[in-house]
This record gives sequence, C-alpha cells and structure tokens, in this order.
Amino acid sequence: KEGLDEVAYRRAMHVISENTRVEGAEVALKAGQFEELGKLMVASHNSLRDDFEVSTPELDTLVELAVGFEGVMGSRMTGGGFGGCTVTVVKKAQADALAAHIKKGYKEATGVECDIFVTRPGPGAGPLEL
Repeated sequence: KEGLDEVAYRRAMHVISENTRVEGAEVALKAGQFEELGKLMVASHNSLRDDFEVSTPELDTLVELAVGFEGVMGSRMTGGGFGGCTVTVVKKAQADALAAHIKKGYKEATGVECDIFVTRPGPGAGPLEL
C-alpha cells in the first residue's frame, strides 16, 4: 500500500484478488463445484464494482436480479465495463424462469427492455489447425 493513493491501491487489490479468484474458478470448474464458482463470480463482480469501479447501475441491477433466484449459482459483469453484459450460471431447469424474472425486473428498474441469451458451456478456446 505504501506509495499508492487509495484509488490505485483498490485497483491493484482488484487485480491481485481477481487472479486468485480465476485460479479458484479453474479448480471449482474441474471439480464440478458450481456453487463455489458462483461465489467467486459474485465476488468478482463486487470487486469490479467497488475496487475497479467499472460496473454500472444497470449491470449491478442485472446481477442483483439474478443472485438469490432459485437455481442461480453466480453472476457477474463481463466485457470491458461501463455497460455491456452479465454472465450468470443457473441450473438448466430454471433458465427460462430466470430469463423472465430478469426481463421483468430490469424493465421495472430501468424502463428499458434487456436482451437475454441462454447458452450452455462449451469446451473453450483451443488451437486451430490451418
């Protein structure tokens, strides 16, 4: 902390703590511990909001609407910040109900309709053979 002003310190703490969360997320994913992954996602969002200060009230609303909904394990903003999208991990059986809940709640909170894309995880990035 020495030599850093408060803002720079919070930014640095976000980066350091985010690295730890990413490592924890890898372990959780490999072990199928989706509740743990969800906790890490919410902690990441909170740090992006509070320490890195790149979230927006709209993104916070989306995360708040998701967290606590039955079947949701975690939610966080994604992308570069200052608007954009959230990623939410939810049990498949609750995905459609969650989408309806978020659409309704977001419209009530902001007056704007949001788009929701229900997807499923894929194998991730890998090398291409050209």
